Amino acid sequence: MFCCALDFLDLVDDIFETVARNDPCNSQGAGASNRASREVCARGLMADAFRARDIGLRAQKKLLSRMTSHKGMVKVLIDDNSGQLLDNLYRFVKHHTGSKKDAEKIVKNIIKLSVKAGILSRNEQFSQDEIQLGNDFVRKFHTLAKTVISFHEVDFTYDRGFISKQISECHDLFAKIISRHLSEKSLSRLDNVFGFFSDPNFLDQVFQPKYPHRELFDKLVNDLKKALDEGDL
Repeated sequence: MFCCALDFLDLVDDIFETVARNDPCNSQGAGASNRASREVCARGLMADAFRARDIGLRAQKKLLSRMTSHKGMVKVLIDDNSGQLLDNLYRFVKHHTGSKKDAEKIVKNIIKLSVKAGILSRNEQFSQDEIQLGNDFVRKFHTLAKTVISFHEVDFTYDRGFISKQISECHDLFAKIISRHLSEKSLSRLDNVFGFFSDPNFLDQVFQPKYPHRELFDKLVNDLKKALDEGDL
């Protein structure tokens, strides 16, 4: 079972790269030459072609086709609520940074890390110490989510030092959980995700009452609240 789990971990990056190359909305992808695909993408430009749920579903289908005798391993991708949260996260990051590329990179890194951690968990690859660290991470991440919600909903409560400490603790815990199992490349993806959200300038901007992308942040915070309420976070 351990070898199968490692096989899946090795497959994840290859699968996501294949999905990206074949994305009909990717100008470099194989699907870009298909007229019907281009028309579909053109109609969806106003709503953003990138969809976390679509990427997750396509990746899951490819994983299933590769490892049909171990389907339970790959059912660790994103559900509807998580997909909606990630889609809104993508839109938020894209508008904040002005970079579609950066937004896609961050969301794809989140999905890849989640899939790999899920595969390891389902195959009981974590030690007891790592499981305890995982429980600590979940608690601290929930606390962080509640802090984000509170700072967003109550003006002038933002405390950069307070939230930065929570983000750093979550980063450190997740790194300790996966460091024995995943590559340096995966750890760099983790650094990319937490590095973006812990940036002081980013934090100082998003919690301001007159933040220019507040409407998008509203949607993201509502998704966080829903995920917490329904146990999907």
